Amino acid sequence: MQWTIGDVRVTRVQESLITLPLEALYPEYDPAKLKGHEHWLEPYVANDGTLGLSTHGLVLESEGKIILVDTCVGTREVAAVPGMSNQPSTFLADLEGIGFPRDAIDYVVCTHLHIDHVGCNTIQDESGAWVPTFPNARYLFSRPDYEYWESGAEGAAWTFDSAVKPVYEADAADLVEMSHVVTSEIQLVPSPGHSPGHVCVLISSNGEDAVITGDLTHNPVQYIEPNWRMFLDADPELAARTRREFIARYANSGTRIFGSHFPGDSTGFLEIIDGKAQFVPEPTRPSARSTD
Repeated sequence: MQWTIGDVRVTRVQESLITLPLEALYPEYDPAKLKGHEHWLEPYVANDGTLGLSTHGLVLESEGKIILVDTCVGTREVAAVPGMSNQPSTFLADLEGIGFPRDAIDYVVCTHLHIDHVGCNTIQDESGAWVPTFPNARYLFSRPDYEYWESGAEGAAWTFDSAVKPVYEADAADLVEMSHVVTSEIQLVPSPGHSPGHVCVLISSNGEDAVITGDLTHNPVQYIEPNWRMFLDADPELAARTRREFIARYANSGTRIFGSHFPGDSTGFLEIIDGKAQFVPEPTRPSARSTD
């Protein structure tokens, strides 16, 4: 799946898609709150109260640079989550298959450092040591997130020691501020709450805008009910406030939204309809550029 935002080309590469009951993610889930929204939620929430949870990365091509946003889970041991341990992943092969081999990536941006956003950051060498997967890339980690998990905080960064820390120790990572500018078209946007240093990624090019949400939202139901916490939110109140601010900023703005866990084409626009934010999906547009 591919889009153009001004002069930036965006390519979506999916690793996995699973189905979960809504209450597995949102402890406050109340089906009554979703009444009247079924017509637009259908691609994201089934009638039986389950949701599709996609894990995917996005490749941004901007000003001659190739930027990979989030690297999924990969194939690795996740001791805290046996169901995610040592699962097959074709993510790296799929990247190469569409023209993005490992040595072509210039930057890796992690919206935050949870296991499903950093998994392909590293691979094991012949000795079994974890080394950076993308040999020519600078990895950009938000400083607050890195320092939080390095301090030994508990949470969903269970692969920090194998997928994140080795990159920093190899001098391949930069700890950046939460508003870091990657290129003149790509900038990080602070969106703390799900993790202390969580960022979204803003694309602004040639009069068009788009934003990659990371885990600000896992499903469009959180635009209807932004106060519904996701069970792994580090600071649920801050996460809810960040979502409300996100809605106020981007609803009716014409900014394209890329949901980092939304199934399907994962993209659309926020609109306020009858006083509630709705995520209005749009089919994938053909790229204006050649994919050769």
